[in-house]
Amino acid sequence: MKFFVDTADTAEIAELAETGLLDGVTTNPSLIAKSGRDFMEVTKEICGLVDGPVSAEVVALDHEGMMREAEILRKIADNVCIKVPLTIDGLKTCKKLTSDGTMVNVTLCFSANQALLAAKAGASFISPFIGRHDDNGLDGIALIEDIRLIYDNYAFETEILAASIRHPIHLLQCAKIGADVATMPPAVIKGLFKHVLTDKGIEGFLADWAKTGQTI
Repeated sequence: MKFFVDTADTAEIAELAETGLLDGVTTNPSLIAKSGRDFMEVTKEICGLVDGPVSAEVVALDHEGMMREAEILRKIADNVCIKVPLTIDGLKTCKKLTSDGTMVNVTLCFSANQALLAAKAGASFISPFIGRHDDNGLDGIALIEDIRLIYDNYAFETEILAASIRHPIHLLQCAKIGADVATMPPAVIKGLFKHVLTDKGIEGFLADWAKTGQTI
């Protein structure tokens, strides 16, 4: 399973990249706005911090506008992945870009039917939103299961990029189902390291070592 971090905070990205766990980055207009930095500048910096895909989202809603913005974005770096919404114009843009060899992440997916459409349009990644699905009384994990089944049925190469992951249990469930990628906020990734027995074990080892009076 690939781990992407969902942030535009370059300090957080750099820290996580040093662990060797990071396979890519997802951003969106909201995350860029939160960073308080210039969109192009921060995207270029992020692309230099990771070797894998960096999702940069278009903000136009029409096909022609999306293509104009995509042309600008994909010149930033070779690892830019153009992010488009799951609309008719978004899928037209997806088809055009992937036909030219550009990576495309189709975002804001909330149904398996939508995911099927994105795969048929040649999407590199489909981003179903688990947490937001749950917020509306639906089952976000069941959505991932349905998409996995459909993609396996027809051998689609589109990767399932589980998004809106709120906690480690979401990640565990996605990994068991077979999601190809999980994109998570930095806090969720760091939370994966935590376990009370790990902390307790370290505490015990250090206490016993201190009793020996030795140093390394």
